This record gives sequence, structure tokens and C-alpha cells, in this order.
Amino acid sequence: MAEQSESAYEAFLGERRARIMERVAGAARRSGRATGDVLVEAVSKTVDVPAVVDAVHVGYDTFGENRPQELTRKLAGLASVPEAQPVRFDMIGNLQTNKINQVLGHVGLIHSVSSLHLAQAVSKRAVAHGLVEPILLEINVSGEESKSGMSCDQAVASLDEVLALPGLSLQGLMTMAPRDEPDEARRTFSGLRGLVEDLRGRSGLALPVLSCGMSDDFQIAIEEGSTLVRLGRVVFSEDYTFDADR
Repeated sequence: MAEQSESAYEAFLGERRARIMERVAGAARRSGRATGDVLVEAVSKTVDVPAVVDAVHVGYDTFGENRPQELTRKLAGLASVPEAQPVRFDMIGNLQTNKINQVLGHVGLIHSVSSLHLAQAVSKRAVAHGLVEPILLEINVSGEESKSGMSCDQAVASLDEVLALPGLSLQGLMTMAPRDEPDEARRTFSGLRGLVEDLRGRSGLALPVLSCGMSDDFQIAIEEGSTLVRLGRVVFSEDYTFDADR
């Protein structure tokens, strides 16, 4: 972040948010939906507490963190900031079983339940704390070895076991697309939409959340049915190039 006053950075965030929301509205319209059907989550993992406060001032109310220890630090830093109450944080990164207790009860949604084993671990700890934790299953639609998550077949096979776990509330699915490959990103997001439609039919549940789309591909994701986009660089970085074709 460039050296500048807090008010100048807040002004930048507000201007950038307006440009983001124009694109969200256009993509939602192309998918036959309203802007309000898509939640824009600001991924705050690379910024500090003052930047989150500035983001709250310009209209963001949902943030994503990918490390439990950073989530804890941000929550502590915001605890004494009246305008940041209530602000929702989600856990969007890989979650190790020994970090689950740092997350439970402190987030609106865990996006990254990437296996039946992790779902079982979250369930066990949620029950021990008397909680019902909203979760998404992380799906590796593209099949990339570098990405975590269940395959589509694994999600179908484990659905009944996940739904039977106490202390969990399955809200939908999450995925990430290959970077810098718009056509493959579209296939990935379309595949996630097809999978959630299948799981809805099998379970009878609404499964309303499709978490997909990041800074470089969020418009494609919304066109393919995303209800939650996770935006980091495009929200917070002044160096991000917001090309007209994005």
C-alpha cells in the first residue's frame, strides 16, 4: 500500500468499490439475477486492521481470512472499533484440524471443508462447544493437483455422511478456478453449479451458497451462478489493474 493518509486510502477504497459493484451488477443482470443476490466478500488477509476499518466505512461488511491466527488478530483489533460491530468474518483458507478451535464460533461460514475427515473433525469440536457451524464443502472441480478439495464424485459419495454429522449446517459449495484461463474458469464455475443442483436434488436442501470467483474472474463466476465472490487484490491493492474487459 502506498504511503498516504487514511482518508485518502478510504477514498480509494470507495471509488474502487463503486467500480466493482458496477461489474457485479452487470454480471448479475446477465445471469438473470439482481445485484443483491451476490455477496461481495473482501479478502483482508494482506491488509491490517486500519484498512479493514476503512473498508467498513465504504460499505463492506463481510471479510475473508485464510489463517486462523490472523483471524484472531483481526477480531481482537476490531473489538474496540464501534463501527466494525457487527462485521462478519469467514474462514476461506485451508483449515488444519489443530486450528479448528480458533475458528469455531468466530466466523459466519467456513468455506474450506475439503474432505470428509475434516468435516468429521469440525463436527466433533462443534458438538463439544455446543455450536452448529455453517460450512461449505470445498470442491476441486478442475482436478488440479495443486488445489485441495473433494472431487465432484467424492462430494456425491460423502453427502449423506456429511449431512448426518451433528454440529454442522451445510450451506453449499466452494471452488477455485485455474488462474489466467477464462474458458477453464467458466467450465469450473459451471461444473460447480451443476454439482450443487445435483446435491440439492439428492438432499432436498436449498444449499444456497456458491462461493466462487476472485479478483480476476468474479464476473465469469457470477454469470455462472456464484452467490459469493471473494475479492482481495481488486478491493485493497492500488496496484491492481482493473482492465475494462475484466
